[in-house]
Amino acid sequence: MRTITMLLVFLGMIMFLQGIAQVDSLVREQDSINQVVMLDFQKKLLEFEQRRKTDSLKRIELENKLSSLTAADQIKEVELQRQLQEIADREARQNTQKRARIDSLRKQASGFPVFGMLKDTLFLIYAKSGALTPYERAQNISRKIHALYRNDFLEVDSIVFVKSENSLDIVYDQTIVMSLTETDAMWENRSLVELADEYSVIIRNAILLAKKEFSLSNLLIRIGLVALILLSLWFLIWAIGKLYHRLILFTDARKDKWLKNLSYKDYTFLSADQEIKIIFFIFKVARWLFIAVVFYIAFPLIFSVFAFTRGWADDLVNLVWSPFKSIFIAIWEYLPNLFSILAIYFVMKYFIRLVKYFFAEIESEKLKINGFHADWSMPTFSIVKFLLYAFMFILIFPYLPGSDSNIFKGVSVFLGVLFSLGSSSAIANMVAGLVITYMRPFKIGDRIKIGDITGDVVEKTLLVTRLRTIKNEEITIPNSSVLSGNTTNYSAFSKTDGLIIHSKVTIGYDVPWKEMHQALIDAALLTDKILSDPKPFVLQISLDDFYITYQLNAYIREANIQAAIYSMLHQNIQDVCNQRGIEIMSPHYRSQRDGNKTSIPANYLADDYLTPDFNIRIKKDDEV
Repeated sequence: MRTITMLLVFLGMIMFLQGIAQVDSLVREQDSINQVVMLDFQKKLLEFEQRRKTDSLKRIELENKLSSLTAADQIKEVELQRQLQEIADREARQNTQKRARIDSLRKQASGFPVFGMLKDTLFLIYAKSGALTPYERAQNISRKIHALYRNDFLEVDSIVFVKSENSLDIVYDQTIVMSLTETDAMWENRSLVELADEYSVIIRNAILLAKKEFSLSNLLIRIGLVALILLSLWFLIWAIGKLYHRLILFTDARKDKWLKNLSYKDYTFLSADQEIKIIFFIFKVARWLFIAVVFYIAFPLIFSVFAFTRGWADDLVNLVWSPFKSIFIAIWEYLPNLFSILAIYFVMKYFIRLVKYFFAEIESEKLKINGFHADWSMPTFSIVKFLLYAFMFILIFPYLPGSDSNIFKGVSVFLGVLFSLGSSSAIANMVAGLVITYMRPFKIGDRIKIGDITGDVVEKTLLVTRLRTIKNEEITIPNSSVLSGNTTNYSAFSKTDGLIIHSKVTIGYDVPWKEMHQALIDAALLTDKILSDPKPFVLQISLDDFYITYQLNAYIREANIQAAIYSMLHQNIQDVCNQRGIEIMSPHYRSQRDGNKTSIPANYLADDYLTPDFNIRIKKDDEV
């Protein structure tokens, strides 16, 4: 029995070494690719970390400023909150890029397996260590694990990890089985200590499992398991056959009761005899299907009993997929056309980069073309890029597989019709977006008004324009609606000539207009963000029945905070008018009081102020 065991182990080792020899050249090629990928990975990781530290310091500074603000500093609070949100958004984007970068590099790089005694993969090695490549590290670790297994005096619990200068070493006695660095931990998304502890446990368990697998008692048990599986296989096949014959007899005995001719009016679709034949055919197909499933389950079970035969089950499963070889042959034959497509793509790609360079020079105003504005450069580049890609697709189309078949042409026409019918509104918005781009009515960040909607432009695409209102509502407006309506831009001249804000107030005829003009101008000058040069001015826009309508006009630079400026301006107008004893009659002052009582709040009146008496003069008839 021991001889048989050793023979089976020997055959398994031969198959293992043969597989290693076949893939050795490919493994070494992957090893060199991994080294290049790792250098790029480490460089990107340092960039992400430096960026994170800078944003962290900036966030602390902004939070300290925010905590020191008073309730009156609303404008500064809004600005600080905006900067904090920008940092949070940037960090979220950086984390997403970092995760995507790591996932991308993992797809490019291939890990090299460390094998146990049972030819099972214990773990993968991705990074190099010193002069050793990942492939060489994996081989060395596998050899050392096998050497530990052959040690008759091995104490498995003595396989531990210890800290060295720049790594953690998994050791047994004086033998260093493997060394782990931060780079290894980075690939596995865990700490170095956790990874070393996990690998130590894996190595100990692999050695214990191998010793248990190759024991004589275990071998006898597994032979018994194989015999039991074979017996169960025979029983299941016998049971399926018995069930099949019983089902045939049972159905045949009741066919006259269960089955009738399937007909409609005078036409018979299926007779009872045809129906019973179809049912028997379904039973036969089901029988062979169940037998195939039983064999499909049984053979992997049989081969999984012995560790050195577990790979054979995979080989048998692969035989099922052999028809797919024809697919790979077709791909191989298609390679010449694929290379032609790649050549066209790369030529067009670098030509587009050249075109982009010229438009970038225009955008940065290094290259100036009369009549062509700098902010037209990128939208125009997008149009040119789309046309170039369309031309590239025309060149590539004949090289696509099946492009000359009638089915391919029919599907292409069908998709074109669907696109043209279903995208009319989208195309209208795209055309409107192009027109808006060249009209230049607004740019990103401008405070504008479209119809009844006022807000800051946060995004401008070919299809839609997005505004953020003062209530932090995001409004999406189709470009066709923007083009068909009127657009008011508050920011266009605010930085140069200044934006004029205005507010109306109605005052009674008893207040001299010069005094009222000065009061309104003083209120404007007291308001933060209102310019003193150009100086605010007042217009009398109407003389109504009960009051005069004054319009205060003032210049500001910050068009995006009009609401806050208007609020402070109105507060100052109230304060100044109350201080100067001026009643605001907007639009009509209605109150149950005598004609001499003022509407000015009491805290603005003198302490000894008394309401004048209401005078009534009666003229008697005898005095006439």
